[in-house]
Amino acid sequence: MTTTDLIIIGAGPGGYKAAEYAAQQGLKVVIFEGDNVGGTCLNVGCIPTKTYVHSATFAEARERMATVVPQLRQGVETILSHPNITLVRSKASFVDAHTVSVGCDSFAAKNIIIATGSETKWLPITGCDDARVVDSTGLLNLEALPKRLTIIGAGVIGMEFASVFQRFGSEVTVIEYLKECLPALDSDIAKRLRKLLEKRGITFKMKTAVENIADIDADIVLMATGRKPRVQEDFAKAGIEYDDRKGITVNDNFETTVKGIYAIGDVNGRQMLAHAAEMQAKRAVNHILGKTDGIRFDIMPAAIFTEPEAACVGPTEEQLKEQGIDYQCMKSFWRANGKAMAMGETEGMLKLFSDTASGRIIGCHAYGAHAADIVQEVSVLMCKNTTLAELYDMTHIHPTLSEILI
Repeated sequence: MTTTDLIIIGAGPGGYKAAEYAAQQGLKVVIFEGDNVGGTCLNVGCIPTKTYVHSATFAEARERMATVVPQLRQGVETILSHPNITLVRSKASFVDAHTVSVGCDSFAAKNIIIATGSETKWLPITGCDDARVVDSTGLLNLEALPKRLTIIGAGVIGMEFASVFQRFGSEVTVIEYLKECLPALDSDIAKRLRKLLEKRGITFKMKTAVENIADIDADIVLMATGRKPRVQEDFAKAGIEYDDRKGITVNDNFETTVKGIYAIGDVNGRQMLAHAAEMQAKRAVNHILGKTDGIRFDIMPAAIFTEPEAACVGPTEEQLKEQGIDYQCMKSFWRANGKAMAMGETEGMLKLFSDTASGRIIGCHAYGAHAADIVQEVSVLMCKNTTLAELYDMTHIHPTLSEILI
């Protein structure tokens, strides 16, 4: 049996970041990965889709993806070549709370981090076994551009692919059960973005349920109905509390119900974002080391890379009303910004929320060119409890899109 300081199961964004940080702190780490390092995000998720977003044609997108993904994967391989890290290219299974096995080999550690990620959440729709039905991985593996693409689900995955494939030349239809797309986004922003994409030729069927795939007239059907935590039956051998749908139960240090076992990233179902996984990795390792940090998990920005892109941090206006929070809303528009006009990117709107009593900035939702960059600035301000008055006293370069904030 091999004994080490820390075992990590999964080498996605959370896993490899935890390994890197722990190794830098002097811990000996053994990390297990049965697939390519980098996880869903790098191999079949956010990175491949961004090569599509930033390509002019389908052929160019596939060519760039084939170049970019291996380069970034090699970067992760380099991170995991640290002297304090041992990469085992196999899937590990729990034997007990502090032991995992691979084949005939066993590994033990006082602390274990589970970072197994997530997988496609398939809806039980009649005809899902139809050869036309794919998930995001299957869509990225297509060798030919579909003439007609129907997307089930208007969340982040569905909206990004709708925007991209319409631009490539596909006839795109999006079917969504809810009344509006992108439920995590402020409804004003989501509606304006959807209307813009409709003008560009995408057909939206809102408040519509799919009962049978056979009723869909399309060459390819994308199941974009979200993702679910990837849990394993062997977790029970360690005594870990988990739910097949919600993932592994963790506390604010991302420790499970078993002392010394942590679960970070999509597998705990809390915030299914690559950057959230990375920050959770840092918190888990800090807890193992007995260190405190100032990471604000209540402030987690997110972006949707449609064209134009959208982004958000903090609650929507609907949520503020539901929570009975006395707030102020400042609206601004890309069409009033000099840089946006010069770029020919005048479509966009931003809503900035502040607490009425304290003036503290509590949220921002936007769509428009480089919306993610602008919301990132707001996220930083929120982490430091900045007020609206303090923001207005901060100089912003002219001409830049960041002036939309002031």
